Amino acid sequence: MRLSRAAVLAQAKAAALDGVRRLNCWGSHLTDISICRDLPNIEVITFSVNGISDLEPLHRCQNLSELYLRKNNITSLDELFYLKALPRLRVLWLAENPCCGPDPHRYRMTVLRNLPSLQKLDNQAVTEEELSQALVDGVEITAPPARRSVENGWSESSTSSTAGATTEPRSELLSCSLEETNKTQEELDMKPVPRDKYSSFSPQETDCSHKKRNNVLNAILLLMKELDAEGLEIIQQTVARRLQAFQKELQEE
Repeated sequence: MRLSRAAVLAQAKAAALDGVRRLNCWGSHLTDISICRDLPNIEVITFSVNGISDLEPLHRCQNLSELYLRKNNITSLDELFYLKALPRLRVLWLAENPCCGPDPHRYRMTVLRNLPSLQKLDNQAVTEEELSQALVDGVEITAPPARRSVENGWSESSTSSTAGATTEPRSELLSCSLEETNKTQEELDMKPVPRDKYSSFSPQETDCSHKKRNNVLNAILLLMKELDAEGLEIIQQTVARRLQAFQKELQEE
């Protein structure tokens, strides 16, 4: 049987997506993650600092082990219903979403009751004591969220914050304060930036040149983990040359 060009292209696309193991879309202004339905072998997903509210596409990612969703627009903990179907999920970062609500304990207990296989939640290790307590204090989620009238997850109290998140300007979503940079580095298992060396990383920073510098730094940090040994050596050599040039300039001054 002879396949059409469209069929061949479709098969090639499917084969390429099947090979994807890591996806990093930090701070990309995403609201639609339907592409995840076509990533059956994905293992690590970074969707932090976006506008995502619907986690349904993730339920097909059966090999997913790490999921980073910090600072999105997830309004209901009922969205955890879709993550309960992921047998290998061990790391979840969900903090700074409207669904976290006003009660940190209730939030954490509810997440752990529904995802008892987690080893780390919001960058904090999960203990056996917490898993036991979650059976008492956590709320079991047995149905997907109702899109038009969300009932659980403090949706009523978070209506205003949800609206704010939807209209949050890009400059706010991609703000690169020292705190934000360090959270990004924690997601990538990197050491935090020392405050004394980067004192200009301030939430009140308004100078455009500094903001641009900070955005570039965050982009580099996010890409570093994707490089192999050869790529990292090139980066190291380039940084060494740049530092030597700066030192020479300082000496001449």
